[in-house]
Amino acid sequence: MPDPARVIQPQGQRPRVLDMLRIDKTFAGGVQALRQMSLSVNEGDFISLLGPSGCGKSTALRLIAGLTPPTAGRIVWEGGMNAGDLGVVFQEPTLMPWATVAQNVWLPFRLRGQSFAAVQGQIAEALRLVGLDGFEAAYPRELSGGMKMRVSIARALVTHPRLILMDEPFAALDEITRQKLNDDLLALKARIGCTVIFVTHSVFESVFLSDRIVIMAPRPGRAVTEIAVDAPYPRDIGWRTSATYGAYALEVSKTLHAAMEAA
Repeated sequence: MPDPARVIQPQGQRPRVLDMLRIDKTFAGGVQALRQMSLSVNEGDFISLLGPSGCGKSTALRLIAGLTPPTAGRIVWEGGMNAGDLGVVFQEPTLMPWATVAQNVWLPFRLRGQSFAAVQGQIAEALRLVGLDGFEAAYPRELSGGMKMRVSIARALVTHPRLILMDEPFAALDEITRQKLNDDLLALKARIGCTVIFVTHSVFESVFLSDRIVIMAPRPGRAVTEIAVDAPYPRDIGWRTSATYGAYALEVSKTLHAAMEAA
């Protein structure tokens, strides 16, 4: 059973990927999205940013992705950041409707000037990993919501990035599809050894997926505590229905509500 009082520091024994150091982000108009946000990310982590709408979870991902600059503080990549180091999966699949599945997955390479023929094998392997081999020539309109999200995940991982950012990728899906993609995501992570930062509103999803849960509070957005989920991988239906899983979910829920009340 988890210790309700246990709050952990990042695991120091694994190589560091990046550090967010005392990040502030204030938008035009004076809205402060983040205040003093710090986070250390280690190789192999699965970190969930958990909190209500408006607490800065998505803003934190956009800062890491370099899509917007911090107002104060800095983000430091260990060894520097290189092309292909980062994969991003948004809440919507954001696929090009005029392009085939394979052409959509090709996009990161295309932006780097690499021809489709040169990376066709890597594209096929990425689609195989997400269970979409045989759908290379399909168009997004021919796919279900879950299949579109698999294409988006394949596009994010095809360059074998050091870090994958996932911004509520399963929020719009039905519960059955969502649980299946949660299972598949953990299996995929185990196979390719990536590091993941995952944004979610769901306590249950965060406990199932993560080894570290960063609980955030709004007004302004900030990380208020971090909780370890010590259960081993792989995790399956047995873990999802276990008493230990339920105890973790209860503790994370209590901590989240306490953070919101304090805010």
